[in-house]
Amino acid sequence: MMRALLLKAHGGPENFELAEVPRPELRPGTVLVRLVATSLNRIDGRIREGLPIGAPLPAILGADVAGTVEAIGSGVTGFAPGDAVFGCAGGVKGQGGTLAECIVADARLLAHKPASLSFEEAAALPLVGITAWEALERTAVTARDHVLVHAGVGGVGHVAVQIAKSLGARVAATVSSAEDADFARKLGADETILYQEEEVAAYVQRLTGGRGFDAVIDTVGGANLDRSFAAAALNGRIAATAARSTHDLSPLHSKGLSLHVVFMLIPMLHDIGRDRHGRIMQALAGLADAGTLRPLIDERRFDLATAADGYRHLESGKARGKVVVRIA
Repeated sequence: MMRALLLKAHGGPENFELAEVPRPELRPGTVLVRLVATSLNRIDGRIREGLPIGAPLPAILGADVAGTVEAIGSGVTGFAPGDAVFGCAGGVKGQGGTLAECIVADARLLAHKPASLSFEEAAALPLVGITAWEALERTAVTARDHVLVHAGVGGVGHVAVQIAKSLGARVAATVSSAEDADFARKLGADETILYQEEEVAAYVQRLTGGRGFDAVIDTVGGANLDRSFAAAALNGRIAATAARSTHDLSPLHSKGLSLHVVFMLIPMLHDIGRDRHGRIMQALAGLADAGTLRPLIDERRFDLATAADGYRHLESGKARGKVVVRIA
């Protein structure tokens, strides 16, 4: 048996219950990981509220894995008991969840934990790291580009800023306060924008001379995606990580923009490209160990018993960086 936080009904965080449940069993191609830490993601809230990509109730939520391999299934190579690993490997239908002491994870989704990061830091990276990587890859960002990252100290945004800088790009980040602007600059942002105080046209003029940004990484969605269209240069590229909304696409036509929607859970949901996610995790580990990528972790700490409060904190909009839950 193991301890786990079970979602008993769809709705708010009050529907979680700490319980003893059977430990998951190994299958071919999987590894049993004893979790040390996980982190919370906004998609968990959507699943908790009933987005139909979650497991049947009662369910264990949580996607991000950071822990130690206890056992390996048949056909697994590259991992052995005792290895410290991390990855995005749970939280949706067909997979386990990480708000538990153990998870059986598809080995293709995992990589060895960066030696330079603690388990808590490693737990903060997988889902947001893969999302940021795919957004920058889909928009083909290079050292020639001026990139705008929305929510530059948010979960995906703070990683996108650092990866874009590792590619040599010039990076601007939107933030909500002067304190967050300082954090964004420490992460590597060349320029910051207090989005509540400065209109799009004003910062496009100030930072690009009115030309617009070559690539825009929109981690916010909703009306902000329209602002991303406005901020992009002619023939610019936009990656959206939250695109469940309705928009007038005429700006895309008039400016010749390309729009790329990133939904990084597809490999887990449809069993396509899982090995690619493992390779991205290896690359993120390399950036971390090279000193060019460091996760920003919110100062508040949570464990299994208080993880529901962690979700409340995340969904309040007051968290800076990732909200981490210590499991062991």
